[in-house]
Amino acid sequence: MGKRKNTITIYEHQVLRTDRGIDRLSPDELTSLQTFHGEKGVPYYNLIYNGVRFNEHVGVIQVGRTVIEVLPKADKSKDSTKWRELLIGMLQSVGLFKIHAPSSSNLSLKTNSILDLYFELFIKELESILHRGLIKKYRKVVSNQTALKGSIQFAQHINKNLIHKERFFVKHSTYDQQHGLHAILYKALKLLKFINVNTALNSRIGSLLLDFPEQTDIKVSSTTFDKIAYNRKTAPYKDAIEIARLILLNYHPDLSKGNNNVLALMFNMNLLWEQFVYVSLRKYKPAGVTVTAQNSKNFWKPENGYRSKIRPDIVINKGKPTCVVIDTKWKNLNGKNPSPDDLRQLFVYLKYYGARKVALVYPGDETKCQSGRYYPHSGDINIESSAEECSVITLAVEDNISEWQEKICEELIKQSI
Repeated sequence: MGKRKNTITIYEHQVLRTDRGIDRLSPDELTSLQTFHGEKGVPYYNLIYNGVRFNEHVGVIQVGRTVIEVLPKADKSKDSTKWRELLIGMLQSVGLFKIHAPSSSNLSLKTNSILDLYFELFIKELESILHRGLIKKYRKVVSNQTALKGSIQFAQHINKNLIHKERFFVKHSTYDQQHGLHAILYKALKLLKFINVNTALNSRIGSLLLDFPEQTDIKVSSTTFDKIAYNRKTAPYKDAIEIARLILLNYHPDLSKGNNNVLALMFNMNLLWEQFVYVSLRKYKPAGVTVTAQNSKNFWKPENGYRSKIRPDIVINKGKPTCVVIDTKWKNLNGKNPSPDDLRQLFVYLKYYGARKVALVYPGDETKCQSGRYYPHSGDINIESSAEECSVITLAVEDNISEWQEKICEELIKQSI
């Protein structure tokens, strides 16, 4: 497909325009992003005059042959290579980017973009599946046969074989490689051949298309994947199918010109940060400490209708005197105070969970904890502060993911001691 036309690397909350900046969108690319945005919008970016402004979502958007890589950034020191590696490490830690031996042991994590990594991982999974041998399944076939097998479909048999007495229109079972799992993988593989702009992957995609048995084209939706049930034979297909889901469901063809199709593999950084902190605590917590996530409590009940609930991000030692409630926020405070809304929300958690303290957790340039106390709400104006504490914790971003997770756990567990 030729060489990559362009790769643009920017950070979350930055702007891409057609009329200014070092990296610019072409008018056609902007039109495609505007069409993709539509009237209802997409969560990845907002439309501005002659451009788009990205928000807290990170990942990759490919428009035609231009790859826009949106990276997170929570400090001033690290470059795009480091943040790309950290993002991949975070995705891997929470299970959104599965890297494990043997099929993905040779991925070039330091040189590839996130999109290339997903493509390469899909290719390696398919190569591994072909090496093990494609599984076969039974399927129902309705066709004209020269031998009677299965059940005769009388209406079609009379219609088609009135003259040809030697034929039978039957419905029967056949055992072959034509089935739903292979149809999904083949469809994703053909899409990769069409949208891939990394020339290093072209020959491998071509070889797979030659080796993979041609499948009937199918329409895919989220329901298609939800209906898949894995067993012992089909378990090796799971990772490849999950990547195929990601690619197929996030691909949006350009129906007008056909030149600027959009593939969006984007992740909400707030949710990723919350999950990353949670799995770090679960992985390195000491014995006897409990960690729960998204634990809800009823908060308000109207006379008629549904109850409202509160749901903090993380609760350490729930139900114990050492209970600490944590809410994660992916943003750099830059020395400012948290928003009043966030502090009010944490105050509610403090009351409803009977917590010893609550804490807001942010990424930043250095690890530090600043404690603060709520003003009394008993009406006693002579008391400047109460015993109800809310901490603001900043966690320094580390280059090594495992070391970063250990330090996150160490710092947050200290708050419950």
